[in-house]
Amino acid sequence: MTGGDGDVFAAVAGAVCDDSGLVHLGTPMREQQLLERGDAIAPLGDRSVVSVSGPDRLSWLDSLTSQAVARLLPGESTELLVLDPQGRVEHAASVVDDGETTWLITDAVRAEALATWLQRMRFRLRVEIADRADDTAVVGGTRSAVAGVSAVATWHDPWPEVSGGGWGYAASEGHPAAARDWAEAVVLRPELTRLADDARAGSRALAGRLAADALRIAAWRPRPATEADGMTLPHEVDWLRTAVHLSKGCYRGQETVAKVHNLGHPPRRLVALQLDGSDAVLPEAGAIVRREGEEVGRVTSAARHFEQGPIALAIVKRAVPVDAALTVDADGEAIAAVQELVVPPDAGRTAAPPRLPRLSRRT
Repeated sequence: MTGGDGDVFAAVAGAVCDDSGLVHLGTPMREQQLLERGDAIAPLGDRSVVSVSGPDRLSWLDSLTSQAVARLLPGESTELLVLDPQGRVEHAASVVDDGETTWLITDAVRAEALATWLQRMRFRLRVEIADRADDTAVVGGTRSAVAGVSAVATWHDPWPEVSGGGWGYAASEGHPAAARDWAEAVVLRPELTRLADDARAGSRALAGRLAADALRIAAWRPRPATEADGMTLPHEVDWLRTAVHLSKGCYRGQETVAKVHNLGHPPRRLVALQLDGSDAVLPEAGAIVRREGEEVGRVTSAARHFEQGPIALAIVKRAVPVDAALTVDADGEAIAAVQELVVPPDAGRTAAPPRLPRLSRRT
C-alpha cells in the first residue's frame, strides 16, 4: 500500500512503503547498520513539522512548555514537552531555532493537534504558527549523513546527555545511547524526490523508518506517539533528562513535575525488555506485560535489533521488582522477557543514580 510520501519512494529497488513513506527496503537489520555507521539516511514519514516565527516566539514557548528556550541560540538543539495541568505529557517536540524561526519536529499523528493548541495560546503576542506538513519533511541519520542533504533546519538529538536544568534517572555510566549520533533535518518536499532519485541511481543509500525506530528503542529514547499514552509523566520515561528544566519559571503541569521529583516517585517506570528470540512473533504496541500471569504494564515499542535481537520498551508499575521475570502477550502466546533497568523504582531527587550491571548482549 502506498500513497502520500510512499509514492515518492515506491520506485526505489526493494522499497516497501505505506501512506507515511518508506518502511524498509527489504533488509531492515542491514539498514540499521548503515544508519548507525552514517552510510544511509532515513526519510521519517512518521515525523512532521510545526514552525513558530515572530519576535516573541522563544519567550512565548518558554512560558508554555517544560523547557527553558527563551535564550536558545541559533542552531542549538533541545526538546520540550507540553503538559496537561496534572503534569502528564500531551505533546513533545524536538526544537531548533535558526534566528528567525523555531522549528518543532514531532510525531505526525500529533502535529496538527500541537499546531492547533499553540494557535489557541497566541493571545496578542507577536508569533505566527504554521503546520508545515504540506511543504516540509524530515530525514534522519548521523550528523555527517544528514549534513549531506539540503535542509532548512537540522536538529541534533541531545539524548542521553542531561541538559542544563535536567535530571537523569537512568544511570549515565553504561547507558546504551552513550555513543548515540543522531540528527533530524527539516527539508523541503522536493528534496525527498531528489533523495529518491539518488537512491534509484545508486548514488545514495536509504534506510526505512523501521531501522530508525529499532536504533531508537535500543537507545531507550522515548517518542510522543509511543511512550506517551495520555497518562505518562515525564519522570516515568526519563524525559527529565533532555526535555524538562527543573528550575525555570512556571508552566502548566510544573507543580506536578516538581512534586513528583522532589517529594515522591513516579507511579510507573520505563523498562527495556530483551525478548525471547525463539519465536518469530514480535509484540505490538499495547501488548500486555505480565508477572506471574498478572498484568503489570504495556509494551510501548518493539523491534528486531541487528545485534540484540527482539527488544522492546514497556511501561510497568513502579512496584514491579527490577529482577522479576516477565512475559509479554503476543499473538496468543506468552513471550519470555528479561527487563533492563531504565527508570529505577525509587526515582527522584533523593535517589542515587542506579549502577546495576548491564545484561550481556546477543551475538
